[in-house]
Amino acid sequence: MILKTYNVLILGTHNSARSIMAEALFNTTGDGVFKAYSAGSSPAGVVNRFGVEEIRNTGYPIKNLRSKSWNEFLLPRSPTMHFVITVCDELVSQPLPVFRGNPMKAHWGFEDPTAIGGSFEEKKEAFKKAFQQIRNRVDLFTALPLAHLDQVALDQGMAKWQKQFDLSSVQVSHNLNP
Repeated sequence: MILKTYNVLILGTHNSARSIMAEALFNTTGDGVFKAYSAGSSPAGVVNRFGVEEIRNTGYPIKNLRSKSWNEFLLPRSPTMHFVITVCDELVSQPLPVFRGNPMKAHWGFEDPTAIGGSFEEKKEAFKKAFQQIRNRVDLFTALPLAHLDQVALDQGMAKWQKQFDLSSVQVSHNLNP
């Protein structure tokens, strides 16, 4: 029985390969606990054919795949995100938009298989390698004990509150004892 579904947004620059492969993997291996989406800062408008072939092997419906802008996830009707994961090193140095839900953020750096030159077989192999690396990371992430995530967030919030409380007590003490 699924108690909660966590929304995950995977971001790339062009949303044509790595982010889309991660979206498909979360949606096929997350056992319904995760609902994944992908987007890009400068979407290519097309999904890379080598990425489509890797995704096809998972059984994920490839007709659902499309390259899209992260602006779609900034609209009031867009889903509230719990996690935002960047997969493109270029995005590390860019400020990300503020997505609804104050999601936890992570960066998973993977080599860009679309940047690999060479023969058809070499490109295909680069995508196979990237897909496996993404699958490994998604598998680890989906194995997290999610029941503890809310407690961790609560503990972090309480620690922040306590720190603010302690600082305000110090300020009051200084004001009372000139």
